[in-house]
Amino acid sequence: MVWLVEEARLHPKAGEATLRVARDLARRMDYVEGTVLYDLDGTATRCALSRATVKRHVAYLRELGCLAWARHGSRRNLRLPGRAYAGTATVYAATIPYAYDRAHAHRVDGRGFGARVVGVPVPPAREAGTGAPGGRGREPQSLGAHPRTGAVETRGRLKDTRHRRASARTTAQAGSPALRHPMRVAADIRVAARVRPLVPWTQSEGLRRLAHALRPLIDEGLDANDVAAELTSWWITWRPANPAAYITARLRHRADASPYDGLSADAHSQTADPSANTAWQAWLQQRATATDTDEDQRTDEDRRHARLYSWDRWEEVAAHYATNPDDALDLYGTRLCGYAVKRASSGWRRP
Repeated sequence: MVWLVEEARLHPKAGEATLRVARDLARRMDYVEGTVLYDLDGTATRCALSRATVKRHVAYLRELGCLAWARHGSRRNLRLPGRAYAGTATVYAATIPYAYDRAHAHRVDGRGFGARVVGVPVPPAREAGTGAPGGRGREPQSLGAHPRTGAVETRGRLKDTRHRRASARTTAQAGSPALRHPMRVAADIRVAARVRPLVPWTQSEGLRRLAHALRPLIDEGLDANDVAAELTSWWITWRPANPAAYITARLRHRADASPYDGLSADAHSQTADPSANTAWQAWLQQRATATDTDEDQRTDEDRRHARLYSWDRWEEVAAHYATNPDDALDLYGTRLCGYAVKRASSGWRRP
């Protein structure tokens, strides 16, 4: 800490008060598990600092990379005997910043909280063979002096970070997809935040889980409105208990299903080149001609009037959509067509 604060000066606001708080945490730390209780009030009393000052300098220690949250505290009352109120304590894990190991030429195995020093520079006298007992030359480095303890036993929300990181490395080596860049994750969350208000059955899902489930659609280049239109086109009239899992399952099923399943070999060869089918080309030309004719005769005022005053005539809209969906979408819009088709598919009829 002295090197980080006074020599390297890696944080512009860290100073003597930061070292005072760090020494108090070091005196109370469990050096087997590498954790220490926050104890805000006690730290403020022992260091003769205000609570706000202690909070500020603990934040500096986190920014320096010397502390990491092992368990977040909360205001939930533990109801301990003899105490009217006792909240859940915050637990910090002590860490050594990479800048310190790099400046001192330490060899480190692992990253973050699970990193361990596996080698240190050899003094010149020892490397020359004059400083070691018996005049022996340089010897290989040991694996480290830290005790070989098992995984930390988790209590409550305390995380076994080393075990989780090892599992993640094993999964990555097994051929899982590469990690997504944090900037892309943030962009996915922004898209999910815009999609969720537009699709009612997704509103019970958290943004991060929803953004993760929508990644296949986002990767296709769809924006928030396109993603919402895709989800709305599924016509879900119930609310899934886990919307993110439901979206993932639907998208996986869509990706696994082949558009040529169930077709014969001859039919499959015909579908490979639609332009070779003369009947299909004739139908496309007829449809394009009819659409161009309707669009030439239709004005924006016609579209505005139809979209405002056709909600009570949804049966006509649904019938129009069934015969010519493109023309119906052009005249009535996606929202009204979707409403009409949904009412018609539910079997509802006017009394």
